Amino acid sequence: LQLPADLTKMHLTDNPHPQVTHVPSSQSGCSIASDSGSSSLSDIYQATESEMGDVDLTGLPEAPVDSEDEEEEEDEDIDRTSDPLLGRDVVRECLEKEPADKTDDDIEQLLEFMHQLPAFANMTMSVRRELCSVMIFEVVEQAGAIILEDGQELDSWYVILNGTVEISYPDGKSESLCMGNSFGITPSLDKQYMNGVVRTKVDDCQFVCIAQQDYWRILNHVEKNTHKVEEEGEIVMVKEHRELDRSGTRKGHIVIKATPERLIMHLIEEHSIVDPTYIEDFLLTYRTFLTSPLEVGNKLLEWFRVDSLRDKVTRVVLLWVNNHFNDFEGDPAMTRFLEEFEKNLENTKMKGHLRLLNIACAAKAKWRQITLQKPSRDSPLFFSLLGGSDKGFGIFVETVEMGSKAAEAGLKRGDQV
Repeated sequence: LQLPADLTKMHLTDNPHPQVTHVPSSQSGCSIASDSGSSSLSDIYQATESEMGDVDLTGLPEAPVDSEDEEEEEDEDIDRTSDPLLGRDVVRECLEKEPADKTDDDIEQLLEFMHQLPAFANMTMSVRRELCSVMIFEVVEQAGAIILEDGQELDSWYVILNGTVEISYPDGKSESLCMGNSFGITPSLDKQYMNGVVRTKVDDCQFVCIAQQDYWRILNHVEKNTHKVEEEGEIVMVKEHRELDRSGTRKGHIVIKATPERLIMHLIEEHSIVDPTYIEDFLLTYRTFLTSPLEVGNKLLEWFRVDSLRDKVTRVVLLWVNNHFNDFEGDPAMTRFLEEFEKNLENTKMKGHLRLLNIACAAKAKWRQITLQKPSRDSPLFFSLLGGSDKGFGIFVETVEMGSKAAEAGLKRGDQV
């Protein structure tokens, strides 16, 4: 079967939303293409809206893809990114500035570095950003230097950036802390005192320090940046308020935590302008918190019966098939889900969406060789075929009997022979 010629206009891309302006990785979600490749749904829509026919590229002027200057710039970028020490130098330059002198770019650089450290792991983006804006850099050159005495009044929260420190407690026990660990005050304005002695174990220990007043203020004002959704007295979702630009035009709440059921439900809810790739992110990561993709599939079939949700459900399924076709191809239960969804599209006369589904499935199809042995010539095949020269199109598998040898061998409805 020849694929529609307009399918040649589909573009594979790692970015599911090419129209969204780039934001630093500290602000944006992560989008990773599946093994089967991914392409944006907008590209599929564009392919179906265009006229049928081959794309004629004759007569177009030829031009070099990259200039020498661009190649030199790319080489410089590669050298920069491949040198981790240079990256650390940039971070150190930002750290050595006084808090009042730090620019937005400096804070973004610090955010990129700090989010990797365990001390900042459970903090929201807005909290980390504010902490980066007030942190002070300190270096202790020699090993064995005492940083805090036992019983000394605490006034800062410390995070280790380089080196190792040891805390010796009064009862004789000791503890070693390394890069990314923290010690010092808790977020409170009460007077606090050090329990034990903190000393450096190696030379060149580096820390960032945040004053008690700032640490308490930032961590206790986090509530204003979060929105909690409760059901039956329990918190089922937490959203964080984010602003992606200084103009204030791109701001809203992004989901940072929720129960699996609430995450599934959010697929068909309105998504914030700062969270445009929620569906793609969910389809990429649901395997980590759901036992079966059918938990999502069954909900989508249920929501499809609701007229107001039908278009949203169809968009989720088309993105799913387009970006993660392996979820369906290797799972008989998910293949049956796709067949049922196809029938629903036929029954509701959604011919345009049905065509999109067929194009996406055809684009992801792979050649396979299946061997099916029969005990005798008269034994049934357990599958039926459709098509041929008299029909004017290829030969396709129309039905496969569930649980039969043909099904076990991997034959599926829709396979072309």
